[in-house]
Amino acid sequence: MDDLQYGTRDKRGNWAPSKPLQTAPFWEGRWGKMGHFVVEYLWPWNAFHLAVTLIYWFLIIQPNLNEFASWSWKWAAILYAVNAGGIFVMYGSIELFYYVKRIQGTRFKYNAKFPSENPSDVFWFKSQNLDNFLRSFFVSIPIWTLVQVAFLWCFANGYHAFAWLGWEQHWLWLVVLTLLVPAIHEIHFFCIHLLIHQGALYKHIHSVHHNSINPSPWSSMSMHPVESTLYFAEMFWHLLIPSNPVVALFQLNATGYGAINGHIGFEKLEFDGEQGNKALNSHAYAHYLHHKYFEVNYGGEGLVPLDKWFGTWHDGSKDADEHMKARFRAKKERLKAKQAKATLAE
Repeated sequence: MDDLQYGTRDKRGNWAPSKPLQTAPFWEGRWGKMGHFVVEYLWPWNAFHLAVTLIYWFLIIQPNLNEFASWSWKWAAILYAVNAGGIFVMYGSIELFYYVKRIQGTRFKYNAKFPSENPSDVFWFKSQNLDNFLRSFFVSIPIWTLVQVAFLWCFANGYHAFAWLGWEQHWLWLVVLTLLVPAIHEIHFFCIHLLIHQGALYKHIHSVHHNSINPSPWSSMSMHPVESTLYFAEMFWHLLIPSNPVVALFQLNATGYGAINGHIGFEKLEFDGEQGNKALNSHAYAHYLHHKYFEVNYGGEGLVPLDKWFGTWHDGSKDADEHMKARFRAKKERLKAKQAKATLAE
């Protein structure tokens, strides 16, 4: 595909889409775009996460549900193996074909460089790829698994703030709740993400993830243990919302497997080469801009436009650049005024 039909490339070779990001069409009254939005909302990413969830539930969890009523390291190990194996296949496939074999070169790649080309002391063994891989498999995925086992223990023992709901009696609400899973994720992620961008929390915790300024698939879950815990704790909302364990598991899998979306590094992943026209939209641009500029796009793509409401939205346009720079200047002036006041007080 000719990526210049969809965007522009600067003198450094970095690519950007020609159309600015937009929040969900129902927030702006763009009702004619709702059909396209619904298709993209369901297919392929959320459909994939739901399919994975059903495999987890019917093949692994439901047949052994009684065993989760008491703590079992055996099941923690089994679920870790399943989670790690699934991530290795999914993330690893994209890493292999698009970052190692580089089957589409830098077409649709936001940052023209590949992480392997830039060794740095901020990473373990000076390698972003190795650092990110090890943090994912030895920090984040174990924490994901512990959250999963703790939640299943609560369900198996009947613990819930209100009540667990069955599909037969409450199918309509559970279908609605399933459709709201991405919205719950955006709200939770925005809140914890904005929190860990503050002062010492950023310096000692979130900076680990932001070392990957040019993210790739293995960057997706490269986090400090505190951040991983806050991130995967999203599942526990389903102990407070009248829910069903299948919906909660969908929430968790969309969080784990879906972390890759903001870190693919490409706007589109081609399936049939440069001359073809088959490609998968990554939905990575909003979060790529966050890695590039740090203090924008704390949430998602605008399904719940919290960034727009709080003034931290960046849609990739020049106007958004100017707004961001003005916000940074105002922040700098506030810090200067605060420092001057402190000096006078002394």
